[in-house]
Amino acid sequence: MSVNTVPASASHGNLDEQIAQLMQCKPLLEQEVRMLCEKAKEVLMEESNVQPVKSPVTICGDIHGQFHDLAELFRIGGKCPDTNYLFMGDYVDRGYYSVETVTLLVALKVRYPQRLTILRGNHESRQITQVYGFYDECLRKYGNANVWKIFTDLFDYFPLTALVESEIFCLHGGLSPSIETLDSIRNFDRVQEVPHEGPMCDLLWSDPDDRCGWGISPRGAGYTFGQDISEQFNHTNNLRLIARAHQLVMDGYNWGHEQKVVTIFSAPNYCYRCGNMASIMEVDECKGQTFIQFEPAPRRGEPDVTRRTPDYFL
Repeated sequence: MSVNTVPASASHGNLDEQIAQLMQCKPLLEQEVRMLCEKAKEVLMEESNVQPVKSPVTICGDIHGQFHDLAELFRIGGKCPDTNYLFMGDYVDRGYYSVETVTLLVALKVRYPQRLTILRGNHESRQITQVYGFYDECLRKYGNANVWKIFTDLFDYFPLTALVESEIFCLHGGLSPSIETLDSIRNFDRVQEVPHEGPMCDLLWSDPDDRCGWGISPRGAGYTFGQDISEQFNHTNNLRLIARAHQLVMDGYNWGHEQKVVTIFSAPNYCYRCGNMASIMEVDECKGQTFIQFEPAPRRGEPDVTRRTPDYFL
């Protein structure tokens, strides 16, 4: 064995220690983050734009830096790797612990690559994180922007969508008028900042709507899409369901388009003031769905939120 080779057991031991530290909401050192994200890049480069996922799996929506609520999610849904998880983006911004939240999920991805799938959300971008909290949090906790740059470079490698048992299409936002088939998504070059427009942008920004057809999104990016669009997309691609996140829903989950689309939101009491429930969706071996709702974890001394949150950037 060469002197530069690290035995897998030793590597895992160090990673297990880091995960244990992160589970206590204690951030890693900058150099540790750098090394972790280099390993994560190698793992994520091997994954598809439409990453296949097997059941059983538990599907989760937005987390937004609410670390203690993520810990509550794991307490209720089961620890990784005992439970397989699929997270649909928006790990950072808004909450007070974006650094610890995203570092923990990336560490779990590196440690258990077959047990955890992490998709890209619209907040996993350089532009959005400079406005909604992650950039400032990195400056505050590390004294410079290096960790912010390390993570935002890594975000470019996150898969855009996932496909559970060839039937449940999972993504952060929604559909695009530029995309008819899953194969067209597979052919994207995803390793880039989220564009301001176009199909990749739409996957991370669009929302289902009660009106038929395509509509202009009030968010200023992506589109709204009606039940006719969902039904056609599902039919074309032999899908049973579209599962997505991206929108605050007060019960933690919300069915739409006659159960062709479901929205899952996993940040309870969003922004520490919205009063909503959170949920996760368990998909069992027989591809049946069960929703588990949960309330916020006990407050751990977060300061009161005084800034106002624009609704159109949820």
